[in-house]
Amino acid sequence: MPAIVPSAPCPCGSGTAYDACCGPLHRNERQADGVEELMRSRYSAYAVGALDHVFRTWHPRTRPEDLAPDEDLTWTALEVLDVVQEATTGIVEFRAHWSVRGHRDVLHERSTFELRGGRWVYVAAV
Repeated sequence: MPAIVPSAPCPCGSGTAYDACCGPLHRNERQADGVEELMRSRYSAYAVGALDHVFRTWHPRTRPEDLAPDEDLTWTALEVLDVVQEATTGIVEFRAHWSVRGHRDVLHERSTFELRGGRWVYVAAV
């Protein structure tokens, strides 16, 4: 994982320091409390290169066998638009802003999540 200053703002946009926000989830020190926290931690994992967290929090039924980082891609901002969480399922709608070699774009997605073995996991985009 690339070096990140623990006191730097978390890439997920929470307004708190990385080490008080997504850092403990990336280091597998604790689990996400809900679907929004998991989605934010997955976004920031892409931003800081913690792809082991992305893999670990992806439902085994839908995750790819390997996650290869795109060295040219930079994740620049996250907007959470809507969160629906029920007892064992959830949906988070978001916009993830990114750039590649000066080209900027936005990924707009509705992600589905499932509580599996007491842990929230990402299932798929709908």
